[in-house]
Amino acid sequence: MIYMTQPLPVSLQVVSFSQNGTKITYPQVAGLASPNVQTEINSKIRSLVNDLIKYQYAEQGADQFADMIGTFEIKNNQRNILSITITNYAYAPLHAHGLTIIKSLTFDTLTGKQYALQDIFKKGTNYTSYLNTLIEQQAKIRDIQLFDPKVSIRENQDFYLADKTLIVYFQAYEIAAYYYGLPAFVLPAYTLAPILAEESPLSRLEAGV
Repeated sequence: MIYMTQPLPVSLQVVSFSQNGTKITYPQVAGLASPNVQTEINSKIRSLVNDLIKYQYAEQGADQFADMIGTFEIKNNQRNILSITITNYAYAPLHAHGLTIIKSLTFDTLTGKQYALQDIFKKGTNYTSYLNTLIEQQAKIRDIQLFDPKVSIRENQDFYLADKTLIVYFQAYEIAAYYYGLPAFVLPAYTLAPILAEESPLSRLEAGV
């Protein structure tokens, strides 16, 4: 089933399918000037949706699930920057609780470029160390008990963009106990000014161009 969402700077369609306790919805871009860019972006979105389904089976060691729900959120859809999160929750019979996984994709909708975390920062800067410090400070203020007080993010750490803000987040159990959920840390562009690349998508959003 496909139906149109409320018009946004980039038009989106929602694809939905359900079968035997599984219900998955995910977005597809529509109406882009370049058919090739549109195909490339949509292919990467579908691939991530399928990867999360496969990951649930592997991570939980299950051959079936009582429930599996796939959803998404549009975090940014302006100034030709599309940033989305894809979520998959699955509960296997007899398990103590289900598992939620969130992954994200950020694109330039003009060129189809998919941004990695390193693309946001000036080349040669130790951006991981800079972000580690900001995250540690936030965790302390928010009283999040980390497994290790010294955070060590990956170069390909999960993130998304929302307006003029970078959000770095972690999976369940990655840095803290399950009851903290999926810890996310909000980093406004101005806090990243010393290392922010002029050509990065976050700089574009901050400048409003």
